[in-house]
Amino acid sequence: MGKLFGTDGIRGVANEYPMTANMALEIGKATAHIFKKEGHQPRIIVGKDTRISGYMIENALVSGICSMGVDAILVGPMPTPGIAYLTSSMRADAGIVISASHNPFQDNGIKIFSGDGYKLPDEKEREIEEMVSANEMHRLHPSPERLGKAYRIDGARDRYIVFLKSTFPKEYLLEGVKVVLDCANGATYRVGPDTFFELGATVKTIFDQPDGRNINDNCGSQHVETLAEEVVRTKSDVGFAFDGDGDRVIAVDEQGSVLTGDQLMAVCARAMKEKGLLRNNLVVATVMSNVGFGMAMRELGIDYVTTKVGDRYVLEEMIARDASIGGEESGHLIFRNHHTTGDGILSALQVMEVMKREGKPLSELARVMKVYPQKIVNVDVKSKPEISSIPEIVKVIEEVELKLGEAGRVLVRYSGTQSMCRVMVEGPTDEETAAHCKAIADVVRSKLA
Repeated sequence: MGKLFGTDGIRGVANEYPMTANMALEIGKATAHIFKKEGHQPRIIVGKDTRISGYMIENALVSGICSMGVDAILVGPMPTPGIAYLTSSMRADAGIVISASHNPFQDNGIKIFSGDGYKLPDEKEREIEEMVSANEMHRLHPSPERLGKAYRIDGARDRYIVFLKSTFPKEYLLEGVKVVLDCANGATYRVGPDTFFELGATVKTIFDQPDGRNINDNCGSQHVETLAEEVVRTKSDVGFAFDGDGDRVIAVDEQGSVLTGDQLMAVCARAMKEKGLLRNNLVVATVMSNVGFGMAMRELGIDYVTTKVGDRYVLEEMIARDASIGGEESGHLIFRNHHTTGDGILSALQVMEVMKREGKPLSELARVMKVYPQKIVNVDVKSKPEISSIPEIVKVIEEVELKLGEAGRVLVRYSGTQSMCRVMVEGPTDEETAAHCKAIADVVRSKLA
């Protein structure tokens, strides 16, 4: 058996290893076993996004959980951060989300949260992997009278909405504000619109009709063209695009310009510093953040550090350094004074708070950061050898870096969740940046595709 967990849980093509019903059964068993505690009836909350394969995986997971004497609480389609919140607030022993985030519908995945609402640490993931690999869990089955049961709870979505609204200051309402939400035909399709409506906004929702196969299909945080057109057409104040499981957000200002996670983080970090809420005067970003983000932080007098790509690494650094905000260019933003994980809807509300308090349009607030031209090419690969072990790739990277000098940078890395190599180049002009990125991507494709 290969390594199960990547940078964001377990992920793969549905009905193929490791995302088969049999594997979900075993993962459910292992997760239930390691979170069982003596003295009370253990419970695990199970939620999912809108993929058709979620039904298959959910039933297998729940069977595994119950077979180990643990109860499964099913909440249905729910954003990943909603499961993290419910797991903690309901004092469950763990939470499981069935989702492949921004991936196409053919993929699915399993993310696991501890009872405190944080994603599992590496050692817990290894423990689950070892138990599944050993194939000995049938020896741990409890007697029939100690089997667990599965049940659905009413009002889970409403509990999460109440939490989201609690992160938005009570002195503000969104009356008169026109918002367009792209729900990616995913897990936010009901929670997102309901939250903004209850805060008083006039809400226009697009891509909110999931059918099991249209999640992230030319919509959501990776495909914001339609959202931008709709914001301009309806003369709305702002638009937000979530990904399939709702832990990312990308914004569109009133002029139709797209704002990345870096820009939203810069807007919020500046406001938090002015309010005295930026703990240790620090922001945590990743190596994928635009070079303009670092320049903006320096101009604002804010310290920042970078981590490997992945919101779990951002969160680890935030905890280690006691930072209150961190995130990724892709739209994973973590407001640690509110939540234990990235939350697209919550992040959108923090941006709305800044807009409301300062009485400025998002286009004006976004001037806090200049975005340098950036080009990313994703290359499908058959294997993932060390980049440094392939001389041709090393050579072309060095050549591009020499040409760019101080005017840009190069980053070549594998995706932690897909069979893909990401080539990123930042440079002084769009044309030069695109040409350099293509040159590197062509060599990567010739050696690894």
